[in-house]
Amino acid sequence: MGKRLEIKKMALAAMFMAMGLIMPFLTAQMQEIGNRLLPMHLPVIFCGFFCGAPYGFVVGLCVPILRSILFQMPVLMPNALAMAFELAAYGFFVGFFYKRFWNKRCGIYISLILAMLFGRVVWGMASFLLYQLLSKGFTWQMFVLGAFTNAIPGIIIQLLLVPFAVYQMRRLTQLERD
Repeated sequence: MGKRLEIKKMALAAMFMAMGLIMPFLTAQMQEIGNRLLPMHLPVIFCGFFCGAPYGFVVGLCVPILRSILFQMPVLMPNALAMAFELAAYGFFVGFFYKRFWNKRCGIYISLILAMLFGRVVWGMASFLLYQLLSKGFTWQMFVLGAFTNAIPGIIIQLLLVPFAVYQMRRLTQLERD
């Protein structure tokens, strides 16, 4: 049973990676809209929930870099690299916390919110370091604007859509086991 479960997780992770590559086309690859709706975040977060922390980490790390290489969006340096760290943190932390809180009443929300906070902090640290390498400044205002202010629509979508979808999948898989 263990090997079968790992194969399922690998197949799901591949599907989530493909979704992460494709979903930004829904925003017509317009960076301003993508920065607000965060289309690459959703598949990575779902991967962390459904496949676990290691798979979420790998998918999160790969999606922005692959999109940059394949479609030149986002720009590799510093955007895609900073996003790779951010999304790897999302995928890892959502899986990590969900494993610990899945049986709690608000476990899905706790896992999602903690992962979102950790991911944004990781993005800020990565952006700061990458901007330093480019001899450009990364300010506190840039962090707040990029991590929170501009991302409010995407944050709202994540807080509404992700828990509902995870709960429904949990419910459906529970029915299958009964």
